[in-house]
Amino acid sequence: MARKYPVYKGLQRPLIFKGFKGKFIYWGIASLLAGLVFGALTISLVNMWLGAMILIGFTVGGLLFTAGKQKGGLHSKSRTTNIYILNQYGRKNFV
Repeated sequence: MARKYPVYKGLQRPLIFKGFKGKFIYWGIASLLAGLVFGALTISLVNMWLGAMILIGFTVGGLLFTAGKQKGGLHSKSRTTNIYILNQYGRKNFV
């Protein structure tokens, strides 16, 4: 007789962490790391206060950009409303 195992139904859903889903988790981590690297370089080379402002600016700006891009969806595609007509040479003409 065959055994029945429970199947976890959440495997097909994207990973969610702190409001970021799927690939945008990595975008958020990248913006945090970019802020830390550029802030640390500025702190060590120029000034502590300017470096702190750059660190905060890069981090917050990157996270806001990531949150904005996430609203387009995980598989955001460009959708144009133009009508394309291919001529005999394969060039696109807008109508």
